[in-house]
Amino acid sequence: MGGRGRVDGESRASQFEAMFRAGYPRVLAYALRRTKDRGSAEEVASETFLIAWRRFDAVPEEPLPWLLGTARRVLANQRRSLRRRSPNGPSASMDPDDVPQPGFLPLERIAEKEAFAAAFAALGDRDREVLSLIAWDGLEVGEAAKVMECTAPLFSVRLHRARRRLLKELEASGHSLGEAGKRSPLGERPGISEAP
Repeated sequence: MGGRGRVDGESRASQFEAMFRAGYPRVLAYALRRTKDRGSAEEVASETFLIAWRRFDAVPEEPLPWLLGTARRVLANQRRSLRRRSPNGPSASMDPDDVPQPGFLPLERIAEKEAFAAAFAALGDRDREVLSLIAWDGLEVGEAAKVMECTAPLFSVRLHRARRRLLKELEASGHSLGEAGKRSPLGERPGISEAP
């Protein structure tokens, strides 16, 4: 992964500012989905960009996967710190109780959302992360693989398995996305081939 190389101070500052303007909303959104409150998410985003400033020469020309990978490590460090302080450790960020209260949704849509939230929360951390990178962060397999620090083929296998486990969790609770699952953000995306 090639970095930017050495740049003078003024150029570095302007390049960093452009990277910050383009990347901060995506890094903050990534952190918001994985933390309990906005303050914690902003702290993750700030620390991510502090690391990016310190290691600016190592940041690739396409910085988003690198930034999200850094944010992922910042979150992991925070969770380890919390576990040392709390014997029960942190809870999953996607808790069925955290699903916003429905407004005027039909009852079956409410049941689908609750079933999905419960099935998603029942998955392991890595499965939730893999699915989130594709569905919520909108990354392609190659970009998501960089965030997870693995190869694209390995990430594709992990994605395939995570989708299967999510469907099993939904089926175990008596729900299925059925045809809607084929159109869902967790359904197949063009350009992604997976082994059966």
